[in-house]
Amino acid sequence: MNTQNTPSGMIRAVAAVGTHAHYMPGFGNDFETEALPGALPQGMNSPQKCNYGLYGEQLSGTAFTAPSHQNERTWCYRIRPSVKHTHRFTKIAVPHWKSAPFIDPEIVSLGQYRWDPVAVPDEALTWITGMRTMTTAGDVNTQTGMASHMYLVNQSMKDAYFFSADGELLVVPQEGRLRFCTELGIIDLEPKEIAILPRGLVYRVEVLEGPARGFVCENYGQKFTLPGRGPIGANCMANPRDFKTPVAAFEDREVPSTVTVKWCGQFHETKIGHSPLDVVAWHGNYAPVKYDLRTYCPVGAILFDHPDPSIFTVLTAPSGIEGTANIDFVLFRDRWMVAENTFRPPWYHKNVMSEMMGNIYGIYDAKPKGFVPGGMSLHNCMLPHGPDKNAFEGASNADLKAEKLTETMSFMFETRFPQHLTPFAATAGHLQEDYIDCWGSLDKKFDGTPGVK
Repeated sequence: MNTQNTPSGMIRAVAAVGTHAHYMPGFGNDFETEALPGALPQGMNSPQKCNYGLYGEQLSGTAFTAPSHQNERTWCYRIRPSVKHTHRFTKIAVPHWKSAPFIDPEIVSLGQYRWDPVAVPDEALTWITGMRTMTTAGDVNTQTGMASHMYLVNQSMKDAYFFSADGELLVVPQEGRLRFCTELGIIDLEPKEIAILPRGLVYRVEVLEGPARGFVCENYGQKFTLPGRGPIGANCMANPRDFKTPVAAFEDREVPSTVTVKWCGQFHETKIGHSPLDVVAWHGNYAPVKYDLRTYCPVGAILFDHPDPSIFTVLTAPSGIEGTANIDFVLFRDRWMVAENTFRPPWYHKNVMSEMMGNIYGIYDAKPKGFVPGGMSLHNCMLPHGPDKNAFEGASNADLKAEKLTETMSFMFETRFPQHLTPFAATAGHLQEDYIDCWGSLDKKFDGTPGVK
């Protein structure tokens, strides 16, 4: 392993790991990586003295006594311990980033909602100031539920860093490219990819190509994991090898900096005299990860009918109720449609889960119009929804040949909790007030006589 210096002062490790020089493949693996030779202790975690004068520090993502197959922690060997800061934390205002429970009595969340894309404003917006919360669900204080956000970013963070004590962030880009410079390495992210930033991980976000817009699911509960495949077996859906974790990289910069922390829905900042991205080596299984959604292998019916949309689950965050997720992240991408004598788009239904959807690019088959790239929709707990009239008539009368859906990629943040709208979602001007009209023209076809109409 050797190292390279970058203009930003980041020393980036270059390792020959498979075909991905700056990433290590696998989901939930126990990784080890060092940016300087011999920086990583061998055979023990906490030597009396670490090489290079480094400090050993553990980042625990689960309780110490969590079952071994769920226990997550990473040992970091850093230039300075992260406890070193020069000021007490001071509360600051981040007005557009909301946390559950957030219920505005003046806002009605009961309904079916859809939003147009929001343009990135001309004002300078960073990862923190550009976050716009759409919905909240559950309770951040009891570590249950989630929030869905839209990010609008056109400015890199400079000598400024962030971490969330409230939950992990699932990032879904829609426009532009971002770089996440984290304590454990660098992740470059673009549309059609996702990243998971663990709870407690410190990072800085830079704009590689902007302006940048996308979606974020803030998971207050148990960490995202791969869903059980059951009878599907060992392959397809999201395969572990396609997840990539960055190799070690570090900054050794003495410069006045700011660290902002989100804790119990509030934001606080402190001052430090250096870059906190100074982890020279690390080992463990609690780390950021990226995934290319184009490697997701969907499965479905190859004769008639089609399974529930849960068959498209990429990641799931379990709850305390078996089979009921705190959050499911579901992907609708290119796929073949071959089912015979079948209404192929998603059917009409009511669901105990609440569904927040976003369109990354292309046309969603159940809503050919109105649900456009960058847009979002919400179908809350037990509220009916389904195809609009054009989609219903088209699918009901189509010549059912094998057909491939192409140039389409939408997703869903689905949770067992009702999702409550924020003022930004309800009043910022991008809500489609006429969304429910898409079902108003559905005709009565029943006339009391037998036969298919």
